[in-house]
Amino acid sequence: MQKTRLRKYAQLIARMGCNVQKGQDVFVEAELDQPEFVAMVTDELYKAGARKVVVHFSYQPLTKLHVRHQSVKALCTLENFEEAKLQYWAEHFPCRLYLTSEDPDGLKGVNMAKMAKAQQAKYPIIKPYRDKIEGKHQWCIAAVPGVAWAKKMFPGLSKGQAVEKLWEAILSTSRVDEDPIAAWNAHNQDLKARCAYLNGLGIESLHYTASNGTDLTVGMIPEARFAGGHETMANGVSFNPNIPTEECFISPMKGQAEGIVYASKPLCYEGQLIENFYMKFEGGKVVDAKAEVGDELLQKLLNMDEGARYLGECALVPFNSPINETGLLFYNTLFDENACCHLAVGMGFVDTIEDYHNKTLEECRALGINDSMVHEDFMIGTADLSITARCRDGREVAIFRDGTWAF
Repeated sequence: MQKTRLRKYAQLIARMGCNVQKGQDVFVEAELDQPEFVAMVTDELYKAGARKVVVHFSYQPLTKLHVRHQSVKALCTLENFEEAKLQYWAEHFPCRLYLTSEDPDGLKGVNMAKMAKAQQAKYPIIKPYRDKIEGKHQWCIAAVPGVAWAKKMFPGLSKGQAVEKLWEAILSTSRVDEDPIAAWNAHNQDLKARCAYLNGLGIESLHYTASNGTDLTVGMIPEARFAGGHETMANGVSFNPNIPTEECFISPMKGQAEGIVYASKPLCYEGQLIENFYMKFEGGKVVDAKAEVGDELLQKLLNMDEGARYLGECALVPFNSPINETGLLFYNTLFDENACCHLAVGMGFVDTIEDYHNKTLEECRALGINDSMVHEDFMIGTADLSITARCRDGREVAIFRDGTWAF
């Protein structure tokens, strides 16, 4: 891949994704796959004004070894130095960047029960710190190719060819063209205009139907608003949390979801795939779910805590999105969730509440925002998906027809 184009991508991540401010720290999480690009992004973060960039590399085979060899007690312990980092984040609000490249099957065979027990044990310590930074710092998720990921997508190509092809798919769907900044400014404006229309309808509920059996009604929080593209914090700093993104999203009312929904794409969760699954909701809660592949993993997700069985997000993405039109299944939620409509179980977004800056976290959640230690998107968009909004004034308005926008 041409280094000039990769440099534009690095600049896009640093200046529009993170929008790092002068004197701000940045914490970067990355796999071992593209160290040269990680260095390029680090360079751009410093050029944008970062005071210090801290890079942490992870490696899925090491994660499997830790789970296999550590005792349950050791695995469940959040060490003092780990908690000190969380305290630093809560005091200084650094920007956080995630460069994803993981193998979709990279944690296959891991002891899921042991790993879940460790996550559940540490979460009560992590949660107060996470709550303190909620809505108060920039964060961005972007992608770089990993060899295993590339070969999963393009099994008939050599490793080098597969990585090059995945680079092209990432850059094109991320709008890395002659002027990525201008392209993203225009894209953000388009998403904001769509959100403004949706927010003007006064939506009480959304009804999803599709020929695969999906028939689900989800209630909305009166104070919630659709958001998309860049987000703006109370201090006026804007950032793009996802590169790429195509969604207009909202957090629904906890406890108001009835019906059944079928996934339209595989879900990669913790380095493993869940495929061909459905979820049935009663009283807002998942009361039945089954996957043809990865069912044990699906049940683990839904049992992580009480909030994991409730919806945290409804996202609208046209089936003819630029990502879906590539014809590629990415086996990566960042891309597949922006290919078509999706829902998420688990934590909702407090920043979808109008004027959330002047409300406490507790006040936002009291309005109906779900709380959980997980937030997992799963794709439900199909070529014939219909979504109808029931508005508070009694109107019914078509939002999606034949898988895409009806307006």
